[in-house]
Amino acid sequence: MPTLRAALPLLFLAVPAAAQYQLPETIVTGIAPRLTVPTNEEAEIRLRLSPGANTVVPASEFLERPGTTTLRDMTEWVPGVFAQPKWGEDSRLSIRGSGLARNFHLRGVRLYQDGVPVNQADGSGDFAELDPLVFQRVEVLRGGNAFALGANTLGGAINFVTPTGRDLPGGLLRFEGGSFGMLRGQIAYGASSGPVDGWVSGTMRREDGFRQHSKSDSGRMNANAAYRWSDNAETRIFLAYNAIAQQIPGTVTRSEALQTPRRANATNLALNYQRNIESYRLGTRTAVRVAPGTVLEFGGSWVTRQLDHPIFQYVDNRTNDFNAFGRITWDGTLGAFRNRLVAGVNFAAGTNDNRRFVNLAGLRGAQTFSARDRAQTLDAYAENSLYILPHLALVAGVSGGQAVRQSDNRLNPALGGSLRTSFINPRAGLLWQATDTLQLFGNVTWSTEPPTLSDLVALVPLGGFALVKDQRATTLEVGARGIAGPLDFEATLYRAWIRKEIQLFQGPTQGSSFAQNADRTIHQGVELAGRWTAARNVAVEGDAVSLRAAYAFSDFRFDGDRSFGDNQLPGAPRHLLRAELRYRHGSGAWIAPNLEYVPEGFFVDNANTTRTNSYALIGLRAGADFLDGRLSAFLEARNLADRRYISSASVTTRATGNPALYEPGTGRAAYAGVRLRF
Repeated sequence: MPTLRAALPLLFLAVPAAAQYQLPETIVTGIAPRLTVPTNEEAEIRLRLSPGANTVVPASEFLERPGTTTLRDMTEWVPGVFAQPKWGEDSRLSIRGSGLARNFHLRGVRLYQDGVPVNQADGSGDFAELDPLVFQRVEVLRGGNAFALGANTLGGAINFVTPTGRDLPGGLLRFEGGSFGMLRGQIAYGASSGPVDGWVSGTMRREDGFRQHSKSDSGRMNANAAYRWSDNAETRIFLAYNAIAQQIPGTVTRSEALQTPRRANATNLALNYQRNIESYRLGTRTAVRVAPGTVLEFGGSWVTRQLDHPIFQYVDNRTNDFNAFGRITWDGTLGAFRNRLVAGVNFAAGTNDNRRFVNLAGLRGAQTFSARDRAQTLDAYAENSLYILPHLALVAGVSGGQAVRQSDNRLNPALGGSLRTSFINPRAGLLWQATDTLQLFGNVTWSTEPPTLSDLVALVPLGGFALVKDQRATTLEVGARGIAGPLDFEATLYRAWIRKEIQLFQGPTQGSSFAQNADRTIHQGVELAGRWTAARNVAVEGDAVSLRAAYAFSDFRFDGDRSFGDNQLPGAPRHLLRAELRYRHGSGAWIAPNLEYVPEGFFVDNANTTRTNSYALIGLRAGADFLDGRLSAFLEARNLADRRYISSASVTTRATGNPALYEPGTGRAAYAGVRLRF
């Protein structure tokens, strides 16, 4: 397959006609010869058929380092993604300001592993089940650019893709260790024979944690296997298992976060806060090339989770989520014009046996709550790209759907509730291949996010499900990406007008929360990323010096709010810069100092009364390959100056007194690892 640099000139050539270069079918359709799992290069080309900011992160970018555990490590070079570690493997995720007021878990971004939803049927989700060691790439579709997946969210979608037995044949052993008692090991194996291939990985990890009461232990297994029925049909099955035990140190006051960052919240210690998950994921995907340029995909999944979660109460949840999807991609001609159509439907249904008990220092006491929560989400979508000129496409799309949320309280039926809502979201865009290596794009996309069950159930005593409405947004985006000599770059400008943005705030008691709608808000920003090869053959033949950077300017604010005027929305910094200077020797050894810079802290409340601190973190990474690349060694040192800073924070309406809202960042740390392929 061609590399991305070689394939860029082929992206938007005219329909296969007279003197134009004909794209290989695997590039035109975005489907790899294996059908169910495209290569990294094919995935990137496919995502660049969308008129917006999409990024493919090859696993080599985060697996060449030890200590990669969180979303921040996997997406650090994707501007617009704010994924800050909290404790253990948990993170706070926001893309373009999505879910900023979500103080736990996930809102506003759809997560997938191998196309199988990580989110539950109501749109909520968790990150702990994602194992960075098992992915061959991460696909980040920012904002409305996840439209062709049926994602109707402000933040878009992220798809984490595992390798196949054809991608990574043979065995792999990996071992890492480092600061705060971190130890992790992996064993994986892939193989193929005729029409069959398979791949399996198992990882074990333990860590005492930087902070008091943040110990974690986890074991994970991921596998997939495929049977190729013919050159034009393939079925793949995916399986994942996770067992995760995590202590929760909790949020502390600003002064505690900066002066005694290793201490845990006293309440978390007294009640032995934890988050323990056991989950199984089974999914299947079938792809059939029904005609040249036409591919049909369909499949489904079942995910079950057991959550034991001692916090302000002992939360005991068992969830079951079922998903089904169908999708067709047609790349052909309409008259004399090339035309590409993507259309599909997604259905998700989930149940949650939702129980709570008095928390007796991590043990169950008397039962306080019992409900059966149910959610259904159905969406259908279609996006069409018509090439009115050989290198210019007009894009139009529409999605629509329905969401159902219901909670039946077993202890007091009067405290139940239900909600049914529907939506239609249009989309229009323009995609122009200005030169062989420069692409310009723009789009305007509507999105709708119904509330999650956790938003709604907590509101029942206050008046019921009707207190929170759907969040709706209109997002305008323009940008460019391409190659200019030694520089690879992308640049995007966006503005989203949001109505009824859902905000989730701390309630009157420790651990409780409630949701509410803001009136009107604006999310706007600039996303820049690039890699510049500054010099080659500096000291020896084949070496190179490169500079890489990712910068995001994020201006999220109220729009004439009755209580908060045009105040900034809390939860994310206005400026975030990451940079790395790398020297790679001709032998493959490399060293790379790096920087993360936040020049001003972000507000933690709507009233804009207090904020986090600014900081600059300096780190160093290095690695080398031996035995023709079969053996690799790598190391990383983080926060070399041992800077005290606030990594993440919960948000509230008005931060009065000395509230415990802050998550301290990790101090100086070092990790090392080795990987052997055989």
